[in-house]
Amino acid sequence: MTTLQIKPGTTWPETYARCVALAPEAFAADRIHNLIAGKWQRVGTPGHHVSPLDQSPIQGPPRVEHDVAVLAMESAYEAHVAWGTVSLEERKERTTIALDEMNRHRELLALLLVWEIGKPWRLACNDVDRCIDGARWYVENIDRQLAAGAALERKPLPGPVSNIASWNYPMSVQVHAELVQALAGNAVIAKTPSQGGFHCLTLAHAFMARAGLPVTLVSGVGGKLSDALINNAKLGALAFVGGRANGRAAATTLADRNRRHILEQEGLNTWGIWDFYQWDLLAQHLRKGFEYAKQRCTAYPRYVVQRRLLPLFLEAYLPVFHSLKFGHPLAVSNPDDPLPELDFGPVISSKKAAELVEHFESALAGRALPVATCSLGRGRFLDGQDTAAYVAPACVLEPSPRWSLHHSEPFGPLDSIVCVDTEAELIAAMNVSNGALVASLATDDKEFAQRVGPQLRAFKVGINKPRSRGDREEVFGGVGESWKGAFVGGDLLVQAVTYGPEGESEKLHGNFPGYSSSPLV
Repeated sequence: MTTLQIKPGTTWPETYARCVALAPEAFAADRIHNLIAGKWQRVGTPGHHVSPLDQSPIQGPPRVEHDVAVLAMESAYEAHVAWGTVSLEERKERTTIALDEMNRHRELLALLLVWEIGKPWRLACNDVDRCIDGARWYVENIDRQLAAGAALERKPLPGPVSNIASWNYPMSVQVHAELVQALAGNAVIAKTPSQGGFHCLTLAHAFMARAGLPVTLVSGVGGKLSDALINNAKLGALAFVGGRANGRAAATTLADRNRRHILEQEGLNTWGIWDFYQWDLLAQHLRKGFEYAKQRCTAYPRYVVQRRLLPLFLEAYLPVFHSLKFGHPLAVSNPDDPLPELDFGPVISSKKAAELVEHFESALAGRALPVATCSLGRGRFLDGQDTAAYVAPACVLEPSPRWSLHHSEPFGPLDSIVCVDTEAELIAAMNVSNGALVASLATDDKEFAQRVGPQLRAFKVGINKPRSRGDREEVFGGVGESWKGAFVGGDLLVQAVTYGPEGESEKLHGNFPGYSSSPLV
C-alpha cells in the first residue's frame, strides 16, 4: 500500500506563513487580529483551536469581550455615516479592487478553508469562486437595483449591517453578503464563527479593508456579544445563519426595534420518492448530495419513499453510498500528484463526529435498521493520523418517531429512510420539521407533483432534481421556522439592505409575522 503524505506547500505552517507575509497587519506570527475602526488591532484572547483535518493546533479566534464589541459597533456606525457620502461609482470601484485581490489569492483562501473547516480542495475553490463571481454580478447590476439616477433611488439603512454566520460557507455566504451590503451603501460589522473559518475571513477582510470598504471583523462568544451586535440601537439590520433557538430570540429583539433582519435557520430537507423509475438520474443527484458530508443548509438527509419502491430505491442508493470517497483532503501519494478528488473530508469537529455516531446508535436502539454502513478504514488517511473528526457515512431505515433526529437535520453524512403507503403520509413525513429551505419530489407523475409540491413546507421544491441556495437572479428564503425576515437573492438581497421611498414602512418580500410568501420554484 502506498504511504500518503501531505502535499508539499500545503501544510498548516506553510499556509499560515503565507498569510503573515501577505497581510502582516492582520496576521501576527503567534495570532490573528480583530479589525476595528478601520485598523487591525491586537485585542482579544486567542482560544485553543485545532484543525478538523488532524487535530493539530492552529491559531484560535481572538475573542473580544462585550465592551470591545460595543466600541466596534460605535466605530462601525461612524463608518456607516461616512460611507453614505461616497458615490456609487467609487463604491463599485473599491468593491472591484477587493474582488480582484481575492481572485489573485484565490488558492490561499481556499487552502485556509481546507485546514479550518475540512473542505476538499475542489469544494473550497468553489466556495471562493462563488463569492467572487456572485459579487461581480452585483457590481454589474447595482445601478439598476438601486435605480441610480432616478428620483426615487434606494438609500442605505440608518445603521450598519451586522453579520453572524455559520462556519460552513465563509466566502460564498458571509463575505458575499458583506460585499453586497457595502456596495449598496452600508457599513458592515461581522463576527467570525467560533468553530472555524476565521482565518479565511481575516484574509478576505484584509483585502476588503485595503480597498477602503467600511468593514469591521471581531471574534467572540455569541452570548457575550449579542447585546452589541444584535440589540444595539444603532444597528441597521442583522444577517444571521444558525440554529432556531438563537434565531428566534434575535427575531424577537429585531422586530421590537423595527430593524431589518435576514435569519436563515435549520430545517430538515427531504426527498420524496413516488411512482418514479428514472433511477440513473436520481443516482447522480444522490452522489452530489453527499458533497462536504452534507454540512450545508440545503443538504437532503431524509428520504421518504413509497414502500413498494424501496427495493428499487436501494438499488440506486447503495452503489452511490459504497462508492463515496472520503479522507484527508491534502493527502497525496507523490509530491507532484494533484490533490485528491473527495466527496468529503472530516466533519467540523471531533465533538460533532462523536455526536453523529451517538445519533446512529440511538436510531438502532429505537429499532431502526442499518441499511448502509462502512468503516473509517475505507478512507484516505496518513499513517498514524488522528481521525477523531472523521465519521464514516451511514443510513438507517424506519427510525422511531422518538429518534432525536426525527424532526431535525444531522448536519453530517447520516441519512434516514422513511417508508409510506399513501400520499397523505408522504406529505406528513416530508413536513416534520415545521419548515425547510428545500425539498424535492422524484416522480414520473406530473399531476402528483403539481398536487403535492405546493403542500410541502419548503421554500424551494424541485421536481426530479435537488434545489440549492442559489444566488443572483434566483430568490432564496424559507418557510415556518427555517427562516425569519427578508428573502434574498438577486434584487431582493439589495432591497433587504436598503430603503425604498416608503422608508421603514416598506413591505419586503419575506417570511414575517402575518405575512409569508413561499412560491414553488
